Amino acid sequence: MALDPLPDLQRIFGFPDFRGVQRDVVDRVLAGLRTLAVMPTGAGKSLCYQLPATMLEGTCVVVSPLIALMHDQLRAATAVGIKAATLTSVDTNREETIARFRAGDLDLLYVAPERASNESFRNLLSQAKLSLFAIDEAHCVSEWGHDFRPDYRLLRPLLDSFPDVPRLALTATADAHTRADILEQLGISQEGLIVSGFDRPNIRYAISGRDNVNRQIADILEKIPGPGIVYAQTRAATEKLAEALGRSGRPTRAYHAGLDPQVRAKNQADFVASEDMVICATVAFGMGIDKPDVRFVAHAGLPKSIEAYYQETGRAGRDGDPAIAHLFWGAEDFARARQRIGEVEPRAAGGRAAAADRDGRTGRDGRVPAADPAQAFRRGAAGGLRQLRQLPRQCRCGRRDRDRAEVPVGGVSDRADVRGRVYRGHPDGRVQRA
Repeated sequence: MALDPLPDLQRIFGFPDFRGVQRDVVDRVLAGLRTLAVMPTGAGKSLCYQLPATMLEGTCVVVSPLIALMHDQLRAATAVGIKAATLTSVDTNREETIARFRAGDLDLLYVAPERASNESFRNLLSQAKLSLFAIDEAHCVSEWGHDFRPDYRLLRPLLDSFPDVPRLALTATADAHTRADILEQLGISQEGLIVSGFDRPNIRYAISGRDNVNRQIADILEKIPGPGIVYAQTRAATEKLAEALGRSGRPTRAYHAGLDPQVRAKNQADFVASEDMVICATVAFGMGIDKPDVRFVAHAGLPKSIEAYYQETGRAGRDGDPAIAHLFWGAEDFARARQRIGEVEPRAAGGRAAAADRDGRTGRDGRVPAADPAQAFRRGAAGGLRQLRQLPRQCRCGRRDRDRAEVPVGGVSDRADVRGRVYRGHPDGRVQRA
């Protein structure tokens, strides 16, 4: 007899019913089927494995790319009474976590892909019953994805070592090429693909030419109360924006990788706790931040790709209430993007040629799959330029800033993440080995 997850949803999470395709995904997991779920940012992907983990016997192993993201989900799970733990290099309770896992006292165990793919971890998993493998941010599996992580492609042997354990892959951003690659790499059939679309109907998108961006963003603050995020392309720009916007009377903070870690952590904590703070940040901010009441996300410059833009604007309105996403663009943004493409193209071309000479591989449509993450950056940036050019002139999304570009570092889990991102044009980034 099939398990009915609705009573447990109401009892554990307090929700009256499922949203979107959550019920379809959960039912497949409870039936022991392999699934890839492509769901919008804010659609409740984590519930699709957290709820089955409380209903099935054994532990659900969650593979997640960032330590900060794991710890954020750990806090959310334990807050509703789910027995969960993380196993990373920054955790001081490693032995306690392993003991709880062996004793069957965990519903969820969060790990980084680098740990999950090693032999010692596989041996550990054989010592207790498993209920599910959940692969979060599954677009990292694919060489065609915008955020390729090589160690994600090493997960298949682990999964195949436990053929009777269902596997669930989750992502918010995956085009047709990426979805097909995820299915192949993780051993999921086409029948297991669930795509719910990418529309966030509560977010109103706007694109304007940049003309005194400090004033333009200040106008947004005057019209829209509540917390907001302003993305800028450089560290210097975040600090200048925070100073300028702070004159409006709203509490404002800057966030970037150059800040002292304690200052950065305090600014993040203040923002999460505030009901009206505006944080001016580089792309170092966002992953692992689960704040449902963000009322607007503004971009003071062109994002690095359409996928990045979707991820960043998706941090608005996660509570389902109306929110705004406003992008301000200038001609110099396109020049900067072309420069980034030019910087990585020679290396990407060399890597692809070497890969083709080595084993003759060609990808879909005759393309050679990326031999390194530079290919993913080149495709994303070029695709972003093409798609923005196709927008009407009146709504399409300067001075060259020598300040360094940013890389997401808040809770970066391992060398592979930083190595991949640095190779895509980001020269700095701190690392925590998982």
